[in-house]
Amino acid sequence: MTTDPTTIRPAPVHVAQADLDDVRERLARTRFTDAIEGADDVYGTPVAGVRELVRYWLEEFDWRRDVEDRLAAYPQLETEIDGQRVHFLHARSGRPDAIGLLLTHGWPGSVLEYLDVVDRLTAAGYDVVLPSIPGFGFSGPTTERGWDVHRTARAWVELMRRLGYARYGAVGNDGGSIISPEVGRVDPAHVVGVHVTQLFSFPSGDSAELAELTEDEQAALEHLQWFWTRWARSTCSSPRRRRPSRTRSPTRPPGCSAGTRSS
Repeated sequence: MTTDPTTIRPAPVHVAQADLDDVRERLARTRFTDAIEGADDVYGTPVAGVRELVRYWLEEFDWRRDVEDRLAAYPQLETEIDGQRVHFLHARSGRPDAIGLLLTHGWPGSVLEYLDVVDRLTAAGYDVVLPSIPGFGFSGPTTERGWDVHRTARAWVELMRRLGYARYGAVGNDGGSIISPEVGRVDPAHVVGVHVTQLFSFPSGDSAELAELTEDEQAALEHLQWFWTRWARSTCSSPRRRRPSRTRSPTRPPGCSAGTRSS
């Protein structure tokens, strides 16, 4: 008998010990490059920083304790939406009339961003739904392109429909701050409110918008140029990448994933 992939089913996270052992062995065999004294991050991530990360992963971090045990504190479920496996946590408050809160993490983040607030939210009477964006965490791997902000938002609306929420709020952090407002636009009949930790605003491309910038605003624009140059250009798949300047506005890189279209 074939199981309907769109059903909601338990999906506890458990990584095989052999895989964890393999990661530790590879970390222990890391061969670090030499570093130019005083170069810091001019040529990329500082070697000293990488050394500290490897030390932390080998000596302090415990996958079972720090990830799996924390996730196991809440029901872990999965379903298929629009051909994609979606893994999520669903923590109920116990109130029959509870409003759902759909929490969307950032890029390149995970549901771990929100674990410290789940109990507080359920204690306040909310049901918490915490999905991993397709291609992140355990909602994957993605099998096709096109999981942008809009498609992810439509998937979240379908997820909340399957869970039976007639009224729910959409909360977002970082990249989730782009997805959550779109959820509200797609499903205004059921979304009672949207809360985000970041607001993204970009010039339209009209040079007149930049003509009267203050020194502080010009400095902010230069910082955004640094951001695109050092980060966004290395993470977006489209060859048509744009950088901000005083004569050319910073715009959304057209080939970015859901978490990076505007962040």
